[in-house]
Amino acid sequence: MRIGLFDSGVGGLTVLKKVVELLPNSSFIYLADTARVPYGVKTSNEIIKIAEEVSSWFSLQNIDIFLVACNTTNAIALDVIKNKFDVPIFDLIESASTTIKESRVGVLATPSTVKTKAYTKAILNLSPRTIVIEQSCPEFVPMIEMNNINSNQINDIAIGYIKPLLNQKIESLILGCSHYPLITPLLTELLPSSVKLIDPAEALSLKLKLFMDSKTINYANKNSLLDLKFYVTSDPKNFSIRVKNWLNVLPEVNLVSLQKKGCVS
Repeated sequence: MRIGLFDSGVGGLTVLKKVVELLPNSSFIYLADTARVPYGVKTSNEIIKIAEEVSSWFSLQNIDIFLVACNTTNAIALDVIKNKFDVPIFDLIESASTTIKESRVGVLATPSTVKTKAYTKAILNLSPRTIVIEQSCPEFVPMIEMNNINSNQINDIAIGYIKPLLNQKIESLILGCSHYPLITPLLTELLPSSVKLIDPAEALSLKLKLFMDSKTINYANKNSLLDLKFYVTSDPKNFSIRVKNWLNVLPEVNLVSLQKKGCVS
């Protein structure tokens, strides 16, 4: 059984890590569109086109389950992906929305995700009385991709993003971009202890495990060993280093072109 994951860059590694913790004997194929990161400032048409290319690429990879590890793609083009696949698809936004219990919820997300109000719609669909405040964070992803996560600059930027949400008296804060858990220590330091930090990857991984456990088919990898394969659209060497820093494995990272329908360059 092969699980496919997709993100614009390193953010999806936060999703992969959560899933691997629950399903350590599975096989994973991870695609990062590093040539076009960040997605959060792209138009809806651009994201839809990318989603079509990503779907075409994964259709050649013989996957059994697909995880949408990119919130922006999730918010704008989930229907595109669902129409391309006949395998189970798990996404971050719906998964996270089912876990919300607080009455005032903040969301940190990319500009494109915030524009769709996808988190607000998903949460209100289940809990109509919840107040949801979404905050656009255009500078986070570029800084995280450059591994600039311990500077005074990102600290000041984070304060600017969080302050309006705290002024709205939020009780929980959703990390509405898979990159943002990479700066969890910074965000935790800036938030009052009363504000619950929510990583949608946790809800997605639990949902996936429940699905796997419910099946009579043995979804485990034949060798009972974790199998990870990584593909990027640019700079495989740098991505390999980032994988090692986050997952403590140094993988081979293959370069692909989405426009060539998944052929290795």
